[in-house]
Amino acid sequence: MTTLLEIEKTAMALPEEERAQLASSLLSSLPAILHDEDDGIAEAQRRDAELDVDPSQGIGMAEFRAAFEK
Repeated sequence: MTTLLEIEKTAMALPEEERAQLASSLLSSLPAILHDEDDGIAEAQRRDAELDVDPSQGIGMAEFRAAFEK
C-alpha cells in the first residue's frame, strides 16, 4: 500500500504545471468547507471600509505581485 508520504514525494517530483493540475483536481474533489451566504461580499466591504479609514493598511500592485514571486 502506498503511503501519503510516498505520494507526496512523487507528486513533488512532477513539473510545476502537472503539480498545479493535480492540486486543482484534488481540491475540486473535496466538498466546500467554507461557504458565505453572500460569497464573501460582506468581508470585502468590511476590508474596503478599513482601507477608507486607514489607507496605509493597503499595499501597491508592485508589492502585491512581489509577494507571490517568492
